[in-house]
Amino acid sequence: MSPLTETVLFVFDLVALGYVAALSGYLKAGSGEVLAQFAVGIAMPVLLFRTMAKVDFHGAAPWSLWGAYFSTIAIAWTVGHLVTTRLFGRDARAGVVGGVSSSFSNLVLLGIPFMSGIFGQHGVDILSLLVSVHLPVMMMASVILFESFSRVEGQPMDVVKVLRAFLRKVFVNPLIIGILAGLVWRMTGLELPGLGTRLVDVLANIAGPVALFAMGAELSGFGISGNLRAALSLSVAKLMLMPAVVLLFALAFGLPPLTAKVAVVAASMPAGVNSYLIATQFGTGQALASSQMTLSTVLAAFTTGIWLMIATSVFG
Repeated sequence: MSPLTETVLFVFDLVALGYVAALSGYLKAGSGEVLAQFAVGIAMPVLLFRTMAKVDFHGAAPWSLWGAYFSTIAIAWTVGHLVTTRLFGRDARAGVVGGVSSSFSNLVLLGIPFMSGIFGQHGVDILSLLVSVHLPVMMMASVILFESFSRVEGQPMDVVKVLRAFLRKVFVNPLIIGILAGLVWRMTGLELPGLGTRLVDVLANIAGPVALFAMGAELSGFGISGNLRAALSLSVAKLMLMPAVVLLFALAFGLPPLTAKVAVVAASMPAGVNSYLIATQFGTGQALASSQMTLSTVLAAFTTGIWLMIATSVFG
């Protein structure tokens, strides 16, 4: 078994282990949510803090990377919206959920441990360039579109309401706080004291495994609750269309080989829980988001490895 194949299996086996532990009742009800809260609220923010405080972005081509990746998000989101509204007859607000589900990659709980295992710390550094702007951009787009499709015809958009909702959702997010805190610490030029370094390292080092296990445990509570054809269509857009378009843009933008591979693999990640949380917050498409998130995670155990091989073949 090749090291790449073994790493892919290791990552998804941890997710599967969490899923089985929760589904079988071995873990108490709600344990997955508690583990996920620890991973997202403490361990992952500390990992992002350490990464942003120490990372060297030289040669990572952030503007080209952002251009390639977020241009692809716009395409995948549009396809997901049209599939949901035109093909399956849902309203425009549910179409936003479809767009989010087909373009919002699980870059933190699944992406960071995956990149660490495949590409090492340098891969995580490059992924951090995406993570640092990914959530704010996706949340802002969701808020604007929901506000646009929810307002009464002829009524102007309440810009203040949109900005307030965006700021409330983003800047209290522990992942964003971890990123910003790391950047601020880096700007000071100070070294962490010995005790601080030990605390940061122990939390950052367990962030990946705990996040993967927690993700699997949480998935057991979602499952596939109808909307199977729509969820499958959105999963195809997420797992096949999105990485294919990123690959083309990576070639067009001339991304460095490792940056290009990270971008393609990031795009091949399944949808994360944020798509379901957005649907829940706006009160529409919850079952669709839940089904698509679960289905895309199962399918990604096979498709992500394929895209990793394709990206390695194309970019070396």
